[in-house]
Amino acid sequence: MLRKFVWIVALLAVFAAAASLWHYDSSPPPEAAARAAPATPVIVTTVQRHDVSDYLTGLGTVQAFNRVTIHVRVDGELQDVNFIEGQFVRAGDVLAKIDPRPSQAALDQAKAKKAQDEATQVALEKDLERFTSLAFKSFESQQNVDLQQAKVGQGRAQIDADKAAIEYAEVQLGYTTIASPISGRTGMRLIDKGNIVHANDPAGLVVITQVQPISVVFSLPQDHLTAIAAAMKKGPLKVETYSRDNSIRLAEGTLLLIDNQIDISTGTLHLKATFDNKDEALWPGEFVNARLELAMRTDVVAVPSQVLQRGQNALYVYVVGSNETAERRLVKVGPLRDGLAVIEEGLSPGERVVVDGQFKLRPGSKVAVTMTPSDKYSEAEKTAQRSP
Repeated sequence: MLRKFVWIVALLAVFAAAASLWHYDSSPPPEAAARAAPATPVIVTTVQRHDVSDYLTGLGTVQAFNRVTIHVRVDGELQDVNFIEGQFVRAGDVLAKIDPRPSQAALDQAKAKKAQDEATQVALEKDLERFTSLAFKSFESQQNVDLQQAKVGQGRAQIDADKAAIEYAEVQLGYTTIASPISGRTGMRLIDKGNIVHANDPAGLVVITQVQPISVVFSLPQDHLTAIAAAMKKGPLKVETYSRDNSIRLAEGTLLLIDNQIDISTGTLHLKATFDNKDEALWPGEFVNARLELAMRTDVVAVPSQVLQRGQNALYVYVVGSNETAERRLVKVGPLRDGLAVIEEGLSPGERVVVDGQFKLRPGSKVAVTMTPSDKYSEAEKTAQRSP
């Protein structure tokens, strides 16, 4: 009975081995299996050349180029206000007028005093001529001549004082007309027509802010000082400003200076840039993102940053060959700017790289290619150019 059981087990083992050998012989080789596997759908883009900016970004504040509070310089009634709140005024435009009559009266009085002293001076000089003539004939003492000479000198000094008084009165009269010292935009009116104003009033009439040009002060880490200073020696540096969420480009200007001291509490540099601001896109007190361009890399090989994959020791991309298979290729990457990665080594213009779907790929995988919209447009252009 035991011998029969052993024979049955042996026969079953032989049948199992035969079945395994038949299955192995009928299975396709691994290469055939790979070829038979369905293609992986991926989105690709073409490697192109771009101009890529090498820049630094920092948070900045818009500051008025000049800001002036208009004060009165004489006392009197505010007769006219010639500006509208928020109006753009130019240097020399009349903003307001103060009652000029008291100042005009003071000027007239100073002129009359000068005329009076000049008439007196004529009489003193004639007396001096007579005294001098009589003294020459020994009919007058030299002492009286000297006294008369002193009176003539005093009269001349008084006339000089009268001239100074006239100039002062003219200046005071000029102060009754208030003109803008700068070109800029007026703020809210601080006092109304008809009020009595005084030279020592602290509030003033209005604040004028110069917004054309305008400045932006922003900060960067002190580690960039050497690079910024070296770039400034080569020429003016471009600064662009963007809204706080970086969605809107506001203006383009030029770096004016690096502050002469590093902020030791934060370890940052303070920089100032100027903008012509013709469209008034920048407004004093506004927070903006400032982008300082150190250099422009022209005609460099670049790809979208999402193309890059990180391996254990290096970055790589998947390149799609002419046979529609994926090749893993190591690349040397430069700066990443605005969604573009500069490729210093590993790729050439015109090659196709995988933008989306690379996580499903292995080297040698078959792919079903879908090009990005921009590449489709480029291909259509090329086809149109090739057509007769």
